[in-house]
Amino acid sequence: MKITRSGSAPSQKGPAEYFTGTVRIDARFQADAPAKVGGATVTFEPGARTAWHTHPLGQTLLVLSGLGLTQREVGPVEELRPGDIVWFSPGERHWHGASPSTAMSHIAIAEAQDGSSVEWLEHVTDAEYQP
Repeated sequence: MKITRSGSAPSQKGPAEYFTGTVRIDARFQADAPAKVGGATVTFEPGARTAWHTHPLGQTLLVLSGLGLTQREVGPVEELRPGDIVWFSPGERHWHGASPSTAMSHIAIAEAQDGSSVEWLEHVTDAEYQP
């Protein structure tokens, strides 16, 4: 058993290379091998969002608070609310973040394949982001 105490690691700023706007990453976790699961709690300020990206083995989001938005490449922008659970299939191109006026926090969980759990792509444009 491993317990990671709340506040034992500092918050991190979401890198501008992968995010638009103000994003905070907390409580990162990575299981020890042979397990491959990892994740973090991510908070997006209003208007903040990820870049387009994919996950080789998929991703699960557990929405904790606020009002979020998400979109997969072949679908409309969808609203996310507390209690919503989102599953992105392996390789599914998508983005997620806060609404234009309300922050959003979620727990993001993904498994690594060959040491990587995400492939980052281009930033989401303002036109793509509009709900």
